[in-house]
Amino acid sequence: MNKPLAYIGSFMILIGAWLAGVAVGSVPIPLPVIIGAIAEAVSPYQSTIDPINISIIVDVRLPRVVLAGLVGASLAIAGASFQGLLQNPLADPYTLGVSSGASVGAVLVLFVGFSFPVFSAFTLPIVSISTAVLTLLFVIVFARMLDRTLSIETLILTGIVMGSFLGSVISLMIALTGEELRQIVGWLLGSVAMRGWNHVGLLFPFFAVGVLLLLTQGQELNAMSLGEERARQLGVPTEKRKTLILLAASILTGAAVAVSGTIGFVGLVVPHICRRLFGTDHRHLIPLSLINGATFLILADLISRTIIAPAELPIGVITSLIGAPIFAFILYQQRKKGASV
Repeated sequence: MNKPLAYIGSFMILIGAWLAGVAVGSVPIPLPVIIGAIAEAVSPYQSTIDPINISIIVDVRLPRVVLAGLVGASLAIAGASFQGLLQNPLADPYTLGVSSGASVGAVLVLFVGFSFPVFSAFTLPIVSISTAVLTLLFVIVFARMLDRTLSIETLILTGIVMGSFLGSVISLMIALTGEELRQIVGWLLGSVAMRGWNHVGLLFPFFAVGVLLLLTQGQELNAMSLGEERARQLGVPTEKRKTLILLAASILTGAAVAVSGTIGFVGLVVPHICRRLFGTDHRHLIPLSLINGATFLILADLISRTIIAPAELPIGVITSLIGAPIFAFILYQQRKKGASV
C-alpha cells in the first residue's frame, strides 16, 4: 500500500474511533456538543451547552478514550519492536510474559503499600517497568539455555510458562491479603474504566520516552531482521541496540499495565495486521502500529462498555476474544511453513 495513503487512512480511522468513543454511551452526545464542550474546557466562554454534557465529555469519556489510545499505542509499538528484534511474529508483551511481570510489580506495590519518597506518584509505573524488564531478561536467558537458536516454540513456551507462574504469584498475594485486594482481580482483566486525567498524566511521560526511543530504531530493526551477523556487517552495534529496544518496549509495557491492568494480544494482533497491510519496513511499521494500536483499543473499549450495557466487560476479555484466534492462526502458519521447508 502507498505509505502516505496508509498514514492518512490510519489517522482518519483513529479520529473516527476517538469521536465514536466520546459520543457513544448511555447518554449519546452529538458531534457539535463534543466540539463545543472541548472548546469551552480549553478556553472557557459563555455557551449554551448543558454543564452535565460538558462534565460527561471532559471528565469521564475524554480521559478514558485518551488513556485507551495511549495504552493501545504502547502495547502495539512494543509488540512490533519485540517481533522485529526477535524475528518472531508471535512475540508480544503478553505471550512473552512481560505483561504478567509488570502486573506482579503493580500488585506488589499495592500488597506491600510502599512508595518512593520523592516520586511517590510514579511508584506504581516505575516498579511495574522494573519487573517487566526483569521478566523479559529471564525469559530470553532461560529460553537460550534451553535452545541456543532461540526458536519460536522455545521462546513462546518459556514466556507462557513464566506468565503462568507470575499469575500464580499474583493470586497468592491476593489470597494472603484477603478481601482488601480482591478488586485487583477486575483490574488484572484489563480496564480503562473509572480512570481520569491523573492516569493519563501517570502514563504519558513513560509513553513519550518509550515511543521516542523506538521510532528512531526502524532502520536498525530492518538490519537486525536479516540476522545479527548481517546487521553487524552493516555497522549496527547490535548489543546496544537490542538493549535499547528491549528497555524501551518494556518501559511502554510496564507503564501501560500500571494504569490499565493486563490487556492481552494487542501487541500481537495490531503489528501482524499492519505487517500484512503495509509491509515489513520497520521505519513505517512502528509508527503505523502505534496509530492503529490506539484505534484498536479505543474500539475494543467502546465494545466492552456497550455490548452488554449498562454493565461493562473488562477490555482484556474483548482483546483476548479477538487475539486468541489470530494467535492460533499465526502459530498454525509458522508450523506449516516449518513443515514444508
